[in-house]
Amino acid sequence: MFIDERIVTLFKRNAHHTLTYWSVFFSFGLCIAFLGPTILDLQCQTNSTLSQITWVFFAQQFCLLIGSSIGGVFTRTLFRALAALFVSAILISVIFSIIPVCNNVLVLAIAMAVSGLAMGVIDTIANIQLVTIYQKDSAIFLQALHFFIGFGALVSPLIADPFLSETGCGNHTGNETEIMHHFRSMLRYSPIVEHNITQSHLPHNGGEKEEPIVQYAFWIMALINLPVPIAVLFLMYREQLLPCCPGSTPRLLDKDELAMETQQGAEGPDLEQKEHEAGGHGSIFSCCQNDNLRGLPASFFMIHILGGMVLFMTDGIVGAYAGFVYTYAVAPPMSLPNKTAGYLASIFWAAITAGRLLSIPLSYRFQPVRLLMFNLAGAIVTVLMLLIFYTSNAFLFVGTCLCGLFLSSIFPCMLAYTEDILDYQGCATSVLVTSAGMGEMVMQVLVGSIIQSEGSYSFLLCGMIIACIGFVLFIGLLLFHRMHRNYLTGTSKKSAMVEEPAAEQNGSAKTEQTENANAVAIS
Repeated sequence: MFIDERIVTLFKRNAHHTLTYWSVFFSFGLCIAFLGPTILDLQCQTNSTLSQITWVFFAQQFCLLIGSSIGGVFTRTLFRALAALFVSAILISVIFSIIPVCNNVLVLAIAMAVSGLAMGVIDTIANIQLVTIYQKDSAIFLQALHFFIGFGALVSPLIADPFLSETGCGNHTGNETEIMHHFRSMLRYSPIVEHNITQSHLPHNGGEKEEPIVQYAFWIMALINLPVPIAVLFLMYREQLLPCCPGSTPRLLDKDELAMETQQGAEGPDLEQKEHEAGGHGSIFSCCQNDNLRGLPASFFMIHILGGMVLFMTDGIVGAYAGFVYTYAVAPPMSLPNKTAGYLASIFWAAITAGRLLSIPLSYRFQPVRLLMFNLAGAIVTVLMLLIFYTSNAFLFVGTCLCGLFLSSIFPCMLAYTEDILDYQGCATSVLVTSAGMGEMVMQVLVGSIIQSEGSYSFLLCGMIIACIGFVLFIGLLLFHRMHRNYLTGTSKKSAMVEEPAAEQNGSAKTEQTENANAVAIS
């Protein structure tokens, strides 16, 4: 059989939890990709300028970063984790349904900020819960989890596309229409928006106006997303975590778990205190306040920092490439037609989705560190080839596909690798998720400003530099992994040396007691 029976058995045992976490990541992908293709309609709806509407994207991304940072707080208990996922998933459906009535850009930005907060909480909790359940076997399930982001990101624009307005708010000048269609095509199938763009106003007067129907797209997405919070609620009911529902007879496995909980409760509050002191998964802020961090080696902290910096770079490339590949393609020397160039971003996200699906069996066959090395090297070689063949239209499509494939599985592989290094006792998940979100936001702005000042050719040059920096940081991570492993080996040897004399002393004491007992018996 291709997959080990042990993995299959482990999945069957946790199938309900796993499928629920995968479904909430579909909500994440659904919500992150719909803004791009609907930008023109939302601008007309709010009667705003192009520079004003970009703050809507910034509000979503910034609050996504905040949600990722605080999401670990809700993973202390299963009830809190599932309750947070339920609230976040239902919020996404509510936001989808009220977007058509947001006629002010500030109200729309607030709605997007709330959705970003919900997405960040989903991102952190789902990753942490899967890592906690599967631990050393989590790589294959994390790959499947992140496949559902790409799947949701592909479904969302496909739903919106039939309802999009082609003429906008009225008759525009040729230049304004070209700018807006350029902007929409650049954002289509992309989860990140360009922040540094030329400010322009769209006139809303004159000419026959097209009746907007984009609200139906948002309502359809709200309905499609509605089964997700229902699935989370059903899982809470099945785990008997709903206080309003009477508890049914526990399953056999639940009885064992309840017996363990009773035994742990009998040990008193000391156990909870020990677990709190032990640290483990949580938000970044709770990790920083952990008292046990004082005795840890520098390698422990550097693994967190370097792992986060690698994802800062690689996820930054994903955001920048998806956001600016259209801009690069329509400019000289490529000079592709607008419609043809518009397919590049969709090809990129389709490749990421396919790459994550392909990485599911690969994660079972290969260690995460090998996949990381291969993917990072492949991304560098691909961007280098794009630089060499910068005039080839055909290779731009091939390179875009390869770039998506190589970048697709870096995040889940890095998450599984760092958690395995730290024996699932660190705060790697919260740090990595936050770093990745920050990289997507910062690199988008940085690359956009460089392209605006230096020209479109700097797009690939920036990608090459960022990829090389990420590879160097990964080499540093490997070195600190070796240092941390040596530290753990030395610590275990010292513990063994301390325990051995104690065992000998206990043995001699027992021998002495036996001899005394024999002497008393003889007398």
